[in-house]
Amino acid sequence: MFNINIPILLVAILIIILLVIFLRFIPVGLWVEAFFSDVKVPIGTLIGMRLRKVRPHHIIRPLIKATKAGLDLNLNKLEAHYLAGGNINAVIDALIAAERANIDLNFDQAAAIDLAGRNVFEAVQVSVTPKVIETPNISAVAKNGIEIIAQAKVTVRANIQRLVGGAGEDTIIARVGEGIVTTVGSADNHKKVLEDPDSISKTVLEKGLDAGTAYEILSIDIADVDVGRNIGANLQIQQAEADKNIAQAKAEERRSMAIASEQEMRAEAQKARAKVIEAEVEVPLAMADALRSGNLGVMDYYNLENIEADTSMRESISKDVQPDDRPNKRKE
Repeated sequence: MFNINIPILLVAILIIILLVIFLRFIPVGLWVEAFFSDVKVPIGTLIGMRLRKVRPHHIIRPLIKATKAGLDLNLNKLEAHYLAGGNINAVIDALIAAERANIDLNFDQAAAIDLAGRNVFEAVQVSVTPKVIETPNISAVAKNGIEIIAQAKVTVRANIQRLVGGAGEDTIIARVGEGIVTTVGSADNHKKVLEDPDSISKTVLEKGLDAGTAYEILSIDIADVDVGRNIGANLQIQQAEADKNIAQAKAEERRSMAIASEQEMRAEAQKARAKVIEAEVEVPLAMADALRSGNLGVMDYYNLENIEADTSMRESISKDVQPDDRPNKRKE
């Protein structure tokens, strides 16, 4: 059996645990990597980062990259930008690219651009290599009513000084579209636009559309021009259809009023006939009353009956006789 000194074993285990905790809490390997990269970072600074809940790898390794590229950066500014939610790697890459392209860009500007939500490294790339923005199909109408559908390609270069607070690509597209609509709309004939589409780009470019944006417009090229609908003719057709509907509505209104008037006249006629019938009903009663009172004799009654029969006969004869049945006044 081996003799094990328990106190010494406990001390060794405690030392191992403390060593593991120390190596876990203090990135000694990162400190060694920085030391041999000519980045002087005290151990106390790394401990302070741990206490401030900052991952040292996200600060030290970008600093090593910047130092190797010849940039002199402040460690405290890097940590402050990290704590503000910035992307340290993107800022360092942008500074290195700007330094290689002789673009005037310092750390504070790059950090401000990054915190503004823009990709600072991409902005530097666009500043070095211009970017082409394609607009969607833009519809415009010339004075003769013909629609022109145009598509433009806008070549822009990032303006580092206006990246913070400057408008983006959507504003460029909107302004170019507005310029195309205005230029085509001022043309007397759509054929002039088709003959010289370059006049659109020249006119639009002269308007200074990049003012207040994060880009500088280098050129505007009309990529495609097509003839669309005849808007003027369509508007005239729609106007004629609307006038026809209005006329039909007014005619229907007049017809309805005539029908209503006719129905009122018929109602009045029916009322008059009803009154006549009521009066005719009272006639026999009046005659009977006159006979009873002696105001009307029997002979007078018979004479009235004869006159009424004679009148009915004449009316029936006049209805049966046609114009062709009349006797000729002159016999041949």
